[in-house]
Parts: sequence; structure tokens; C-alpha cells
Amino acid sequence: MKAIRRFTVRTVLPEQLQPLHELALNLRWSWHPETRDLFRSVDPEVWAATGEDPVRLLGEVPAARLAALAADRRFLRRLGDLADDLREYLTGPRWYQARQEDGTTLPPAAVAYFSPEYGIAAALPQYSGGLGILAGDHLKAASDLGVPIIGVGLFYRHGYFRQSLDRDGWQQERYPLLDPDELAVSLLREADGTPSRVDLALPGGRTLAAHIWRAQVGRVPLLLLDSDIEANSPAERDVTDRLYGGGSEHRLLQEMLLGIGGVRAVRAYGRLTGHPAPEVFHTNEGHAGFLGVERIRELVADRTAGLDFAAALESVRAGTLFTTHTPVPAGIDRFDRDLVARHFGGDAALPGVPVESVLALGAETWPDGDPKLFNMAAMGLRLAQRANGVSTLHGEVSRSMFNGLWPGFDPAEVPITSVTNGVHAATWIDPAVVRLGAAELGAERAEEAMTTGETKRWTGLERIGNTEIWDLRRSLRAQLVDEARRRLRASWRQRGAGEAELGWVSSVLDPDVLTIGFARRVPSYKRLTLMLRDPDRLRALLLHPTRPVQIVVAGKAHPADDGGKRLIQRMVAFADDPTVRHRIVFLPDYDMAMARHLYPGCDVWLNNPLRPLEACGTSGMKAALNGCLNLSVLDGWWDEWYDGQNGWAIPTADEGAGVLDPESSEAERRDDIEAAALYDLIEEQVAGRFYDRGNDGLPHRWIAMVRHTLVTLGPKVLAGRMVREYVERLYAPAALAQRELAVGGHAGARELAEWKGRVRDGWPGVRVEHVEADCPAEAQELGSSLALRVQVALGSLEPGDVEVQVVAGRVDETDGISDAAALALKPVGGPDLDGRTRYEGSLELSRTGPFGYTVRVLPAHPRLASPAELGLVALPAESAGMDAGLLR
Repeated sequence: MKAIRRFTVRTVLPEQLQPLHELALNLRWSWHPETRDLFRSVDPEVWAATGEDPVRLLGEVPAARLAALAADRRFLRRLGDLADDLREYLTGPRWYQARQEDGTTLPPAAVAYFSPEYGIAAALPQYSGGLGILAGDHLKAASDLGVPIIGVGLFYRHGYFRQSLDRDGWQQERYPLLDPDELAVSLLREADGTPSRVDLALPGGRTLAAHIWRAQVGRVPLLLLDSDIEANSPAERDVTDRLYGGGSEHRLLQEMLLGIGGVRAVRAYGRLTGHPAPEVFHTNEGHAGFLGVERIRELVADRTAGLDFAAALESVRAGTLFTTHTPVPAGIDRFDRDLVARHFGGDAALPGVPVESVLALGAETWPDGDPKLFNMAAMGLRLAQRANGVSTLHGEVSRSMFNGLWPGFDPAEVPITSVTNGVHAATWIDPAVVRLGAAELGAERAEEAMTTGETKRWTGLERIGNTEIWDLRRSLRAQLVDEARRRLRASWRQRGAGEAELGWVSSVLDPDVLTIGFARRVPSYKRLTLMLRDPDRLRALLLHPTRPVQIVVAGKAHPADDGGKRLIQRMVAFADDPTVRHRIVFLPDYDMAMARHLYPGCDVWLNNPLRPLEACGTSGMKAALNGCLNLSVLDGWWDEWYDGQNGWAIPTADEGAGVLDPESSEAERRDDIEAAALYDLIEEQVAGRFYDRGNDGLPHRWIAMVRHTLVTLGPKVLAGRMVREYVERLYAPAALAQRELAVGGHAGARELAEWKGRVRDGWPGVRVEHVEADCPAEAQELGSSLALRVQVALGSLEPGDVEVQVVAGRVDETDGISDAAALALKPVGGPDLDGRTRYEGSLELSRTGPFGYTVRVLPAHPRLASPAELGLVALPAESAGMDAGLLR
């Protein structure tokens, strides 16, 4: 029999225990060990049975136990101290507040951070993989640093799927219904107690309405929009049913609700709580791109501002940051142009925002673009004056991938920078590792080191003894072995095995054997099964008589990805083999709870994607924080920070391998070569070093690598370092640019929009008509200089509208310039009789070998964040009268 309605009956806590509610409803407990220990002590059995979820714990702990705790003075002292500690954490000054007072550029009063998913804790399952975990770590680090961020996302009633395996090893999905009353969220309400609500107009006179759930992530409010409310029709109620589900229109509605509805939720939250209005809007990937369209609507509708679409666009762009996470065009959301037109035109149109203007934002205008599609990443980049990738290599890949938006510019000049991702230390470092560091650094300094990512705070860890490190590593490995056995037994029971068949599980894995971990999503490019290319070779590594290896594998394939499911099935089939199942296990239902055991317990973290398709790959960062060594293809963050002493680099057969057809013979050959290199590394270097013991039984060279990893990678891989970079390099400049455009009733925005319009209209008349240089001989000496004279036609533009540059550098056999440097030339006198302006300058020859130069004209305005911002450039015509500009 099925219930017609579901609701939660909450426990009434005794008055003395009321602070438990306060602690449970702030998700800081998920990264604060002392608070977790307090909840565990309430009732250890219920704590374990509820998945270590304080809200569920308080709903299920027996009343008699609560009464006993209410009379336990020792427990009440701990409770009071932790409640006071939380209040001090929420209100006391932190890094950001100190920065506000140091006299530098005033940082933004608030930042709105939009993401389609958030991995805060396993108890709030609103994430699927790396994008969500990164977003969760961003909010946590911002909270620790005191950065005034407001998170914005969607509340998925079914979250992401739970994974199990059938008897044949095929992935099974289930979507448990999430009851908000059982989660650490509260409904945002109006002053009269009614739920706050945002509405979006849809085609045909329909409305998409949503309530706003608030999760408190330390100091950071996270607003989650929920369409499953009675005001909606069944179709609209299902918009937020599950993460990354449904067809194209379903996804479009999700992204409209996230972007447009999210801005409206932020406004409602500010109105109801007095929180400062965000000066900067940060969109984590293109899913929330429509937030810029809504902000344009706000400005156009504001009669005191009096802005048209073009001026409003400039104001919005100045305060917007777009972070791209995908290294391939296939990873970008693209919608049918007519579908978008239907949802932003007619009776669904946003007032003051013409549908043609919306469509132009997402148009694929580059040569290979599809005019029938609307590209969310293109819109995100056009709506943001600042953009970044998530590792140095990914920044390079992104500049090449999006080069078509800035025609005429080399990829290196595309205005996309990079901020390498980081991970939240307090979430991912095992408490035993923290205790070891604190014993050397002191508790306060250890906390500062994990929070800020300042390198100087980590100094001292190099003094930790070999015995202490090795004992810690073995205890963490033993923890993982116990957890893996428990999960493996549960998985086999789900697959239909009886308890009598599972005696072998108690001997699976060994706390003294070299342990390799591999856990992540399972798209084809991450190559879950690369290790299976030569099963006999892998079997020999696992069963080596003196230097055995054991491997723990986990991962989920997207429900619609049968190819990924087949990869999992192949892995499970190998791991089910009785001859090796004590050395390799596949653990289903990979989530944050499992990850907290995996990262600390592994000795080596394996990552073998197709280079350069791993944008960052933060799982290896979490492992490194626990003294785990990385064994990875040089991709993402590892390409940046591998130094030869913190792990191993897997050689790649072809840096362009990502473009190969996975079914082609070239791809097969590439995988065979890279798998062979992987086996060789494990056998000859990794296992060799792990089992190379001194007279005292310790692997001294291995321990030295662990210590080096902790000292050198620790401060680099932190989300605290990442958020500080965002604040200093992107948030603060964006806030300053936004303020400058808003002065005088947005006079700056109007002036910039008018200037851009005039430059775009006049650009066809801009030409480089003549270039000459004093060049007495073909070969020039190092340190000499060339006097350049350039004649430029500006048409309707003025010299102050442009900058004329000479661009020089090393040239290749095709005369392409690399390692280029640009030098501005100065105008000399007014226009001549033909309307041309003369520019002059001196080019210093600062390097030997083939050297060349060219001349170009760019738009110039003090409020441009990049010379390439408009995508306009005028280059010399290819004519006989032009200097070759090549010196050898």
C-alpha cells in the first residue's frame, strides 16, 4: 500500500539541546571534525544508520537518549562550546575582511556564484561529479576566507542517481525522492510567512514558478530553486526533478530557471535579509548563462537608469565572470535556435530584451558554426568581460577552442585566462593527517595553512619523521580496506549473493600491499579500462609474489551512456574473477562519503585521460593532500605541477589523441602504447620504490616523496588559494569595472556602448596602408633597432579610438610569429591630404635567429579589459609595396 502524502515528523528537542538544531542546519558540520564528533556521540548507531547526517540523526534518536543528554553536563559544555565556536566563525573577521581594510582596491560587497550542481556533503545529494564538487569546495573556501558569496543553484527532488550492479555487472540506477524537511535546508519566506517565489513567463501564457530553499554553508547562503510546487502544472513541476535529466526543452527550462530565476532569487534574498547586492556575478560553466539576460532586463526596466539594451549589456558584462570547464565542443550545451526563440519571444519575451538580441548572444558565428544552434558557452563569453579556464593547460585549450569568437587574433591573445582549481582541505584531508600536521605546526597554524593556501604556513612539515608518516599511511590504508570490504559485501548482496557465498570478502585487499585508486565519472575519455588493455600483464602485477599491487576502482556512467556502462561491466567482470578479486575491487555508488575513505587510503592515485581532455582533474589533488602520490597523464593540474618527485607522469603517444575516432586503428594503437607505459611504470618504478625497504623496514625514498608532496603540493592544490586568486585577479577588477560604468546614472555604460557602436560601424574604413622600416641590410645585429613608419587610414574614427602596434617575435618556416611581443606606435601629426595618419616607433631586436614583425590596428578604450575584446583588428594588406617584415 502506498501513501498518498508524505511528510516528516520532527523530534522536539529539550530546551538544553536546542543548539543542536543550529549546528545541524549549518553545513559547516560537514567539514568540522569536532562538530561531527559531537553528533556521533549523540548516538553512534543512529549516526551510522543515518549516513552521518545530523538532521536525520535528530529525527530518529530515541527520546530517552535525548533526555539523558539534556542532563549530561559534560555533553552540554561541549555543545555550548561548539555553538559559540560556530557563532564566532560566522561573525568574526577573516582574510577578506582584512583585505577590505588594507587600502587596496575595495573588493566587491558581494558575489553571486551560479552553478547547476553543488557537492557540499553526501547528506545533500545535489551533485553528479567534478563540476559540483568544485562548486561546493568554492563555497566552503569562500566561507573560511570570509568572502561574501551567495551560491545559486537548483533543488533536485531526486538529486543524481544512486548506483548499484546487477548479477551481470550492469549499472542500475535509482532515484530516491528527497524530502527537504529531512535535509539541512529551510524555505525562504516573506515577512508574512508565505514562501518566497519567483515566476518565469513561458510560451502560451504558462508560468514556471519556484520556491527557494536556503542551505547555509558556513557563512555562505546557498539558494536552491524548486519547481515542484502546487502552483505549477505537472510539466513545470518536473523541471527540477533530477540533475541532467530530460530532453532538450527540459534542459533549457532548467537553465532558464537557474539563470533568470536565480537572479530573481538573489534579489528576493537581499530584500528579505538585507544582504548586500552582488557587484559581481560568476557563472560556473554555461548552464547559468541566462543570468546576464535577466540582468539586462533589470537595467532596461529601471527607469532611473534609462539604459537601452546595448548600454545595459556593457554594464552587465563589466561585472560578470564566466568559467569554462569543458575542453571539447561536445561538452557545451547547445539548443535549437527556434526553441530558444520560442521561449524568449512572443508572450514569453523579457520586456526590453528583443528576442533577436538574445539569439545573437548565442549565435555560432565562426566559420564552422551551426547557424541553427544556440551555444550556451558563446553566450556566456559574450556576456562576461572576464573568463577563465580551470588549469593552465585548459586555459590554452580554451583559447584555441573559442578562437572563432575573436577572429583575426592568435589563440594566445584570446581573452580567456586561467585559475587552476583547488580542493577544500578540511573536507578532504583525513583527521589523522591533520593531527600529524598539527603536532608539528601547532593547531592554529595548521588551520591557517589549510584555509589560506599560503606557502609559508606549510613550512615545518618537512620535519615530520619517517616512522610517523609510514605508520599514518598504513593506518589509512587499513581504514580503506575495512570500508572496501563493507561496501563490497553490500554490493554482492544487492547482486543476489547469499551471505554464505561471501566468506572470501573478509580477505579482500591487504593493508600492507601497495594500493592504487581510480575513481571518477565514466565517460570514454577518462579511460576506465585502459588498465585492462593487457589483462595478463595486469594480472601479473596484481599477483606478483614479492611486489603485489591492489586496485580500488569506483565510478558512475551517465544513465544514458551505454558505452560508459559497458566499460563498467568490463571492469566488474575482471574484478569478479576469483583469481584476482582479492586484489582488485569495483565499488558501486561512488559519492562524497566513499571518496572520504578512498583518497586518504590509497598510496597512488591513477588518472589516465586522453590528453588534453581533462580540464583540471581535482581528485588527484584530494589524494595528494593525504600524502597519496599521483600517477597520471600530464593533463589538467598535473601538467602544471608535476615535478618528478611528487609522483609519476604516464607518457602519451600523441598529444592530439583526443581528436581520434575511438574506434579507429590509430586510437587502438595509442591506447596499447600508453597502457604498456602504465604497466612499466607500476612494475619498475612505483612498486619498486614502495617495496624498497631499509634495514628498519621503512621505504625511505617513498616516504621522501610523500613528504615532498605534502610540503610542495599542499598549498598549491587548496581551494583557499583558488578563491584568493579569483578575488584578487577577477572579482576585484570586475567590481571596479562595474562601479566605473555605474557612476553618474550609468553614464559610463552609455558612453562605452556608444563608443563600441561607433567603432564597429567605422571599422571597415580602418586600413594599414603602408609600412616601411630603416633596414640597411637583411641581417641585423642583436641589440640594434629598426625605425618604423606606418601610414594608417582611420576612416570615420579618431586616433584616440585605436592603438597601432608592431608585433614582433620568432618566426617559423611559414613566417608565423611565436613568442610575440607588442609595441605601441605613436601618432605623428594630423591626417595627411589623403586622410591617413602617420605612426612611428622603434623596434628593438632583442633575440637572435629568425625574427619577424607585422603591424596591426586595434580598438583602444580605457574600459576594455582586453585589446581583443571587440574581436576587431586591421592588418596590412598583402601587396607588393609592403615590407616583408622578416629578418634572418
